[in-house]
Amino acid sequence: MENEHDIIRAYLESNPLSQQQIDSYNRFVGSTIHKIMENMSVIEPNIKDYSIKLSGLRFAPPMVVESDGTSKRIMPHEAVARNLNYSALVYATYTPLISGIPKVDDVKETIIGELPVMVRSSMCYTRNMTREQLIQEHEDPYDPGGYFIIKGTERVLVGIEDIAPNRMLNSIDKKGSAVTSVTSTTLSFRAKCSVTRDKYGIYTVMFPTISKGIDIILVLKALGLSTSDVIKYISNNDSRNDMLLNIESSESKEVSEKEVLVLLGKISAPNQAPTYQIKRAESQLDMYILPHLGTEKENRIAKAQYIIKMAERASLQAYGYIKKDDKDSYANKRVKLSGDLLEELFTSAFKALVKDISYRVERTNARGRKMTMHTNINPDTLKDRILYAMGTGSWPTGQTGVSEVLDRVNFQSSLAHIRRVKSTLAKKHPNYPARDVHGTTIGKICPTETPEGTAVGLTKYLALMAKVTIGADETQVIESMKKIKLI
Repeated sequence: MENEHDIIRAYLESNPLSQQQIDSYNRFVGSTIHKIMENMSVIEPNIKDYSIKLSGLRFAPPMVVESDGTSKRIMPHEAVARNLNYSALVYATYTPLISGIPKVDDVKETIIGELPVMVRSSMCYTRNMTREQLIQEHEDPYDPGGYFIIKGTERVLVGIEDIAPNRMLNSIDKKGSAVTSVTSTTLSFRAKCSVTRDKYGIYTVMFPTISKGIDIILVLKALGLSTSDVIKYISNNDSRNDMLLNIESSESKEVSEKEVLVLLGKISAPNQAPTYQIKRAESQLDMYILPHLGTEKENRIAKAQYIIKMAERASLQAYGYIKKDDKDSYANKRVKLSGDLLEELFTSAFKALVKDISYRVERTNARGRKMTMHTNINPDTLKDRILYAMGTGSWPTGQTGVSEVLDRVNFQSSLAHIRRVKSTLAKKHPNYPARDVHGTTIGKICPTETPEGTAVGLTKYLALMAKVTIGADETQVIESMKKIKLI
């Protein structure tokens, strides 16, 4: 072999070290951002028979408006030199709806905000340039890309370690009870739901909006299952005995479905009107319990079956059939890169835009003025929220330090920074197992490259030849499995 580094050189030529960030961003602007907008496209202000639909999302290439009013394209190096944002204008089609019917005369395309453009991504001018073209444009041909330019500062979104979403994980709580939990995640919402089995075999269900565990039979009956149907979905005898014990000891075993909703409403909204309590209970069943299975009424039976399987896994762990899951294993983790992080940020910013448009429309209507597109949409609402988070690193999920100034001490430090991965655990706590090198990180995370001090083992770097996949649409996989009758 002429050169022992030929394989690595060939690999890095076809897979640049910043490619995982670029791929993640390209997926976000190519598909994810459009799905987010579709989910929240219809704006319904408090005006009878009037609503607005936003559709047809598109991006303009990065431009700068000069002092004389002319527009011209802006290259990354110029944005840095002139302290400007390297960003694309976001356009959408604005359609007023009267009683659900589009008002054709007022359908127009308008700017709804700005989105930062990643250098070397599909929206960047430099994406397909040759070495000679880059030099001619005064760009560095060796620049890996994978970062953003916010007010002239190069910033990188650091990869965040997270527990694998929509996956049952078993653990043991402080009281020694077996717990099966799942981080139920959709495009616009994230809810942690869990089923706990105490040492006596009694199950309690936890989900967002409640402060303590609820009787599992109460939840299953509210979701539409009868007590006789519950046993059908359990295959293990010990788990079945646990569920029979819960049915016998439950106060809601003889209660009708409507009365169960009242009981659930009293727990979630005490001292409120009965009609509000029932509405609140139905909202919890659809929106906050396992939202990844769906948020419609017809998804309730599937949710009940899923909760029964969670309870069965908790019993299997309690009886020693299965072991608790290792949270430090990379099989139970996912790394959120720029596309996933921008998905969270854009969802939050777009919700604020929808709320702002709704408020402006209601105010215009109250004053008796004509509804015009320009008075209803303020692009700065979306733009400011995105640029503030990118400029400060404070994310809508409560995390800090997500966006960092790119390390330009030398070329290697820049590459390393783009491949940095952070844990969400607090640096001040010991968390010894989380800081240790785990066997499942071999080939994925570099075992030696980590800072000294409080961040040791929590701030990591991807291994040289590690590649992070951008994920796939699970609905296609589910449909394929249904066709071959696997599910």
